[in-house]
Amino acid sequence: MLYSMTNTLASLDLTNNKIGDLGAQHLADALRYNTTLTTLYLDSNQIGHVGAQHLAVAIQHNTTLTSIVLMNTGIGDVGAQHLADALQHNTSLTTLDFYHNKIGHVGAQHLADALQHNTTLITLRLNSNQIGAVGAQHLANRLQHNTSITELELQWNQIGDVGAQHLADALRYNTTLTILDLEANKIGDVGAQHLADAIRYNKKLTILSLLNNEIEDVGAQDFADALRHNTTLTSLDLSKTEMGEVGAEHLADALRYNATLTILNIWNNEIGDVGAQHLADTLRHNTSLTTLHLWNNEIGHVGAQHLGNALRYNTTLTTLDLTENGIGDVGAQHLADALQHNT
Repeated sequence: MLYSMTNTLASLDLTNNKIGDLGAQHLADALRYNTTLTTLYLDSNQIGHVGAQHLAVAIQHNTTLTSIVLMNTGIGDVGAQHLADALQHNTSLTTLDFYHNKIGHVGAQHLADALQHNTTLITLRLNSNQIGAVGAQHLANRLQHNTSITELELQWNQIGDVGAQHLADALRYNTTLTILDLEANKIGDVGAQHLADAIRYNKKLTILSLLNNEIEDVGAQDFADALRHNTTLTSLDLSKTEMGEVGAEHLADALRYNATLTILNIWNNEIGDVGAQHLADTLRHNTSLTTLHLWNNEIGHVGAQHLGNALRYNTTLTTLDLTENGIGDVGAQHLADALQHNT
């Protein structure tokens, strides 16, 4: 048992070990008394809501565990409720990972209610949990007043434009959230507008991902307008969002004035040579962007030439990704020529 066999073990990884609720009970019993373990991985073990309940009881008493990963453990909304109840009393846990557990909007509500009382949880990962717009609303309502959560991951949750609006409303009041990941949530240009309006004035968020959402050029324009005012966002991911050359133009124009964004991911879009030209023109003037991912954007040798010319003058970009763009030998030559001048 953890409490009798060791006084030094700090991290225990039991990922994919065919552990069920009985094994979870044994581990939970040990955690009630163990004072050294800080990280526990139970990914891909079907502990279910019964196992979650055992762990929840332990978490109420344990004062050293800071991170618990329960990805794909079949806990459901009932298990989420048990753990949420424990969080109202726990004062040490800082990271909770619930990836792929089908907790739904009911489970999201239980966790949201816990955030009203818990003041130590920093990172909450609820990716692929079918929480929908209703679940997003519950979380957003609590985030307006929560002062501890700094990272919230909600990938693959089908929150849509309505859920995005709820989260945007929270961003207007929240003063601690720095990372928000909304990848693959069926957010369109309407949801993008709400989020963009929120970050125009938000002073804390530094990383925002809308990867694999259908915001298109209209949504890209909204974010471009926001970047003209925002002074804290350092990383923006609009990859795979059906953006074309028009969206790239809006972003490029905004980057002429924005002095804080360092990472821009817009891979797997359709900006083409024209979009690449707009970005290249901006790179001649922008002094903050360090990373630009443009892979699979239908950029040919003409776009590569524009980017190459810009690199002759740019002194801050350290990473440029042009994977799968078909720039050919001519495009490679333009970039090679630029490398002789870029230092």
